Amino acid sequence: MFIKVRRDTLIILMLAFILITSGRLMSYMSYASSNGTEDGVAISGVIVKGNDIVPSDSIKTNIANVGFRSGSYIQGDTLITSKRKVPLNEALENARQAAMLSTIPGTKVTPIKAVDVKLDKATGILTVNVIEDFSTVQINETSS
Repeated sequence: MFIKVRRDTLIILMLAFILITSGRLMSYMSYASSNGTEDGVAISGVIVKGNDIVPSDSIKTNIANVGFRSGSYIQGDTLITSKRKVPLNEALENARQAAMLSTIPGTKVTPIKAVDVKLDKATGILTVNVIEDFSTVQINETSS
């Protein structure tokens, strides 16, 4: 009925358990003891809604290029990135325009016709609502 485990195997398993547990504990403690970003709210993520054809990664990349990426934070009404400080209303407008320029990969087709960008200043989450409209997309057919 009992499973026979050698003593050295049991010691190795116990050491592995202790190392994993202590590693997790250290990572949690380092996160909890880290100081904030100069009383600012860090950009914690971008949520993209409403896209069917254009990939979320494409939209998130364009918005990250505007300044809403990890390492950036909000202090008052200013978005502070590693390179510059931008007024928040201007940064949100830039994010809206960047999302509208997102294309279907491998093409130049930009089906996004309307974008609504909202930022939660308490959590640092940017929500992007996208409307794709293929009825107005112009596709240039060229023969070579």
